[in-house]
Amino acid sequence: MKRMLSGIKPTGRVTLGNYIGAIKPFVSYQDEYEMFIFVANLHSMTVYQEPKELRQNTKDLIALYIAAGLDPKKCTLFLQSDVLEHAQLGWYLGCMVNMGELSRMTQYKDKVAKGESIGAGIFNYPSLMNADILMYDPDYVPVGEDQKQHVELCRDIAERFNSRYSDTFKIPEPLIAKVGSRIMDLQNPTKKMSKSDETSKGCIYILDDINVSKKKIKSAVTDSDSHVHFDPIHKPGISNLLEIYSILSNRSIEDIENQYEGKGYGEFKTDLAEIVGQELEKIQKRYKEITTGSYLDDILEEGAQKARIIARKKLSKVERKIGITIKKR
Repeated sequence: MKRMLSGIKPTGRVTLGNYIGAIKPFVSYQDEYEMFIFVANLHSMTVYQEPKELRQNTKDLIALYIAAGLDPKKCTLFLQSDVLEHAQLGWYLGCMVNMGELSRMTQYKDKVAKGESIGAGIFNYPSLMNADILMYDPDYVPVGEDQKQHVELCRDIAERFNSRYSDTFKIPEPLIAKVGSRIMDLQNPTKKMSKSDETSKGCIYILDDINVSKKKIKSAVTDSDSHVHFDPIHKPGISNLLEIYSILSNRSIEDIENQYEGKGYGEFKTDLAEIVGQELEKIQKRYKEITTGSYLDDILEEGAQKARIIARKKLSKVERKIGITIKKR
């Protein structure tokens, strides 16, 4: 099996966009790839997190991974902070990244453009991300189009290290889904659905009341005509809803367009609301079953133990090559 790795930050509640763009695809990948999936809680510290909320969001995230269909027997699930080698390798690789490369990263540039107060973590986090990826020698890293830049930097650093110290890291490839990788806000379909938005009107949260989520679908912004047609440039609202419909129903967009030919947006959105409601109901039921007792703690510890074995071996190899240790490990 080829190996795939991905992580998601436990900042804010999990949205329908997170589920469609990241979590749901993993369920189909787990039978095809050796999967390593971690909760990127070290990355969450680049901005202040209320401790109680961070703990709850972390628990919810790993529980929703499993509730959505990920099988801990088929993939390795763990917390980033439980594998200390991530931070240590992040430092080594950070010493090989130029400030110019870091300053070109989208998240940093966006915050600078907005005049926000920026901590050193925001500037340096790509170095830790490089370590997260290269530690496990994945063949593929699934990302949205807006995150492709991070994998490209990771590839550059891996090639730089390999050139300087000999082959050490596998060069990963970004894996970008053609449909569903970027679910947009229901009220402003020109921007990505985000769990950090100040208003929740355009965002569906996986653990929210199902009737509230249905209402958000029915009131989603579309456009002035009533033709159900996929055209992200001229019809971003209905195109976004079509992507959601396609992913959750496992049907092609063309097939859905044909179904609603000559019908209005009202019928389309009513049907989509039911599809979303059924999906959320299934996940929420499973979530309630697995969030009792020590089940999640046991899964995370088992995953961390497996990840540590690989991480320690890789870190030891790196340290020997860069000369930072004189001991054989």
